[in-house]
Amino acid sequence: MNTAQAMMAGMEAEARTDDVTDQFLTFVLAGEHYGVDILRVQEIRGWSQVTHIPNTPEYIHGVLNLRGTIVPIVDLRMRFGIERIANSRTTVIVVLRVTQGERQRTIGLVVDAVSDVCNVGDSERKPAPDFGASAQTEFISGMAAIDDKMVILLDVDRLFHSDELAVVDAAAGSRRSG
Repeated sequence: MNTAQAMMAGMEAEARTDDVTDQFLTFVLAGEHYGVDILRVQEIRGWSQVTHIPNTPEYIHGVLNLRGTIVPIVDLRMRFGIERIANSRTTVIVVLRVTQGERQRTIGLVVDAVSDVCNVGDSERKPAPDFGASAQTEFISGMAAIDDKMVILLDVDRLFHSDELAVVDAAAGSRRSG
């Protein structure tokens, strides 16, 4: 190995050690793979019946009593404008902590199936594509190629706007749900 090759190998090794790695829980929604920061996940629950709340947006399935906390349950298919399907044996609720400003909320997301926990380094994370003003993508923190699939990394704090979170709070029946 010549000097230039040795320097390049050293720089690549240094870049790998400087690469910050985050873990993401990945799940499937309409055949696409998504990921959320594993540190935001409180639990993964099998599908269970929820209490429907009248006059809430279509994507709010209802609420669930989770050990004394009323948790709004959001159908992520509906939130993303994907056709709703019947729940199956793989349908789960991913319970997350969402932060906006100084407030924290607990929200459950209905997804088709949970896949895996994956490590994603900064060097593997690519920026979200820019589709212009016609598409809402502010809740996508990036993309990552993991094995043979593309994973859309979600920023759960940006998944809902403040006005939507107010509706979620109202659906939960309290000023503070988490």
